[in-house]
Amino acid sequence: MPDVRLFLDQPLGEGKAVRPSPDQCAYLFAVMRLREGDGLRVFDGRAGEWAATVLEAGRRGGALLVGRRLRPLLLPPDLWLLFAPLRKARTDFVVEKAAEMGASRILPVLTERTGAERVNRLRLQAHAVEAAEQCEATHVAEVAEARRLGEVLRDWDGRPLWVCDEALARGPAGAPPAGEEGPGAVLVGPEGGFTPEEREGLHRLPFARALRLGPRILRADTAAVAALALWQAGRGDWR
Repeated sequence: MPDVRLFLDQPLGEGKAVRPSPDQCAYLFAVMRLREGDGLRVFDGRAGEWAATVLEAGRRGGALLVGRRLRPLLLPPDLWLLFAPLRKARTDFVVEKAAEMGASRILPVLTERTGAERVNRLRLQAHAVEAAEQCEATHVAEVAEARRLGEVLRDWDGRPLWVCDEALARGPAGAPPAGEEGPGAVLVGPEGGFTPEEREGLHRLPFARALRLGPRILRADTAAVAALALWQAGRGDWR
């Protein structure tokens, strides 16, 4: 049998019977072809990962019985990704990879040169859930509603913000200092880059720090992955 792993947005506990959504039932029983008595793993993003058994199997409805807990909740580092939305497939890619790489929160931000301003948060949250299911995470990254960059920064909590700026594309890549601890965030701009006014405003912020990604100008989606990798290697849970 395939090793099926499913996120359930409801509290889990040993001995509890739970009902997946209709879409999840279609996946479990039509796509993965699970039947009554088959086992799988489930997690809720709050209490870890649990063994479960299929009680009822139907394409439009079903039930699972939660068994013993397999793993406790393992929270990722307190790392946020801020990025300017791109075309649909590339925005999906950024959210999926950010969730895989351990971002705890993903914030689409609208800049002066953002090419795509309509963001379907629920669709992006579903991509984050799928990424968590695939990469053995017990936590699901939160995808926030899209907001103007200036509004987000006005409400900022003071955490260090590492700004990826193509104007700094010279010299070697630079990771955030490994000795520093605590929360952090990475900001990746739009395909056309930040405007001079935006760049000047960012550099004046006391919590903003420049992050070099090496001697080549990267596409925005590539830059997001590279920046998260640098942060994780220097300060996160890859060490």
